Amino acid sequence: MSSALLNKIKQLQEQVPQAPIIAAGKLVRGIGLTLEAVGCQMPVGSQCLIQTIDGEIEAEVVGFAGNITYLMPTTAVKGIVPGSRVQPLNREQGLAVGMSLLGRVVDGNGQPLDGLGPIKAEKRVPLTRPPMNPLLRKPIRQPLDVGVRAINSLITVGSGQRMGLFAGSGVGKSVLLGMMTRGTSADVVVVGLVGERGREVKEFIDDILGEEERKKAVVVAAPADTSPLMRLKGCETAVTIAEYFRDRGLNVLLLVDSLTRYAMAQREIALAVGEPPATKGYPPSVFARLPALVERAGNGAEHQGSITAFYTVLTEGDDLQDPIADAARAILDGHIVLSRSIADAGHYPAIDIEASISRVMPMVVSQEHVQQARRIKQVYSTYQRNRDLISIGAYTRGTDPRIDLAINAEPAINAFLQQGMHNIIPFEESANAMKSLSSGLGKG
Repeated sequence: MSSALLNKIKQLQEQVPQAPIIAAGKLVRGIGLTLEAVGCQMPVGSQCLIQTIDGEIEAEVVGFAGNITYLMPTTAVKGIVPGSRVQPLNREQGLAVGMSLLGRVVDGNGQPLDGLGPIKAEKRVPLTRPPMNPLLRKPIRQPLDVGVRAINSLITVGSGQRMGLFAGSGVGKSVLLGMMTRGTSADVVVVGLVGERGREVKEFIDDILGEEERKKAVVVAAPADTSPLMRLKGCETAVTIAEYFRDRGLNVLLLVDSLTRYAMAQREIALAVGEPPATKGYPPSVFARLPALVERAGNGAEHQGSITAFYTVLTEGDDLQDPIADAARAILDGHIVLSRSIADAGHYPAIDIEASISRVMPMVVSQEHVQQARRIKQVYSTYQRNRDLISIGAYTRGTDPRIDLAINAEPAINAFLQQGMHNIIPFEESANAMKSLSSGLGKG
């Protein structure tokens, strides 16, 4: 072969873009949740296998510094020794999605947990996607029936809205989510159980969700005993599955329990790779990932469906000014607060209607509906502000007509706000009950 031809071939080869080099490496150090490897040339987010004395474990690249690559295992770390081989894992990327997901329970990677066989994938989609152009989204104009009278009437949710469910531990978050799952008018329900107790997964599926409702639901489970990486992925997997059904023109109800555990998982990962803490121990990346996750829900384009999302926010010590609660309140379209004092009184669902608000409610219901809800809230608030005076007998009837009205209406309002966990009250029935209650309160 002539030298001129060889030079021409060399020039053509140099013009062809070269694929990134992905080489194997070895472990040099393990500290806390992360492992440090050298010799690995893998992009952040890629998977690899680590050879251990007990077999192989899977890990993901979560960062790098110079020639050091930071890895985080997806399972418990055991059998690892210095110099363990790190082998890039070449497999099909993305999450397997399809209509066969309905009725299934999967883990944070989308792998089945229910023993019903593999998921029949129609396509594979990435866990993250570019932000949607906000001008392409359909406006929120239709209410969504969630089967809970207090929410349907006083805190009406629109189809495509993103709501927060703020509560401490043990005040009925999971039960309320189950009530909405059974009572919703949405086509598909996607439930993300992220970072919660493992026993709650089985209980939610069998006792709260129910066999009939499970047929149109997908449950993504990443309990508290899984790695922070799996908890992080569990939340993103639930959102990705909801996006798939929305893109097919279906209306989806997305329930994520909880957004706080998602933030805590990101905090664990960020601190482990050396990111400095900022607000009350949370690194800046936590507050960057929250809006990126929440904004993926909502209405799609004209030919698409919608994702109405409820994110539970665990308020530590019932502190509504917790950093995650404060950040979530700013990026959501409203919030429902569950009160411990109301729950302690045996009042369920323990919704504090004074502290709860739906920002899109005036756009999805009539003005008459809004006025009726406002009237009930005003009378309820009047009673709560004067509760101490009334309970100790310091208030004399006839002193203030507004307080007299609140005292008389208090039993009816309390009965209106309470609902059994197995009772489903449709939107129209809720609206009619509110109208009847409001008419008995006068115009004020």
